[in-house]
Amino acid sequence: MTDATIVAKPLSQREELIPVLAEIFRAHGYEGASLARITEGTGLGKGSLYYVFPGGKDEMANAVLSHIDGWFQREVFIPLRESGEGEDAMAGIAHMFREVQRYFLSGRKVCLIGVFALVNVRDRFADKVKDYFVDWAAALNDALLRSGLDADEAAGWTEEILAAIQGALVLARAIDDPAVFVRTLDRLQQRLQATG
Repeated sequence: MTDATIVAKPLSQREELIPVLAEIFRAHGYEGASLARITEGTGLGKGSLYYVFPGGKDEMANAVLSHIDGWFQREVFIPLRESGEGEDAMAGIAHMFREVQRYFLSGRKVCLIGVFALVNVRDRFADKVKDYFVDWAAALNDALLRSGLDADEAAGWTEEILAAIQGALVLARAIDDPAVFVRTLDRLQQRLQATG
C-alpha cells in the first residue's frame, strides 16, 4: 500500500461521513450529538472517528459547516453574483429561491448553520456562521441592486428575505407544516416581482 493510498482512504471516508454527520447534528444539535450518537449514526468506532477527525466533534462540526457553505457557494451565492443586470438579476434571484427550497426539502429540513448560530457553542463556530450569512446577504444585495432597486430597497429586501427564510424554516419545523416554508418563499417572490 502506497502513502497516497493511505492518505486517500481517510479523505474519501471523511467526505462520505460529512452528510451523515450533518444529519446527526441536524437531528440532535451540537450538544445532543454525543459521541455515542455519532458512532451509532456513522457505524464507526471512536478510534476510527478520531482517525478521520483527529480534532473530535469540533472538527466534525467545522467540516459539516464548510460542506454546507461550499454547497451554498456553488448553488446559490455564485449564481447570484454571476447573474446579469435587470431581468437576468431577477432570474438569478428566482434561481436562489428554487435552490433554497430544494436544499431545505421544501421546509422539511432545518438550517443547520442557523441552529449553530443559536446554541451555546455559537462562539466556537461564530466565524463560519457569520461568513455564511454575510456572503449570502452580499450576493443577494448585489443582485437586487443589479435588478434595478436602489440601495435602501435592496438592503431592506435582503434583510427581509433572509429573515423570512430562516423564520419560515423554524416555524415549519415548530408546527410540523413544511408548506409554511413554501408559501413564504412564494409570497416573497411575488412581492419582489411586483416591485419591478
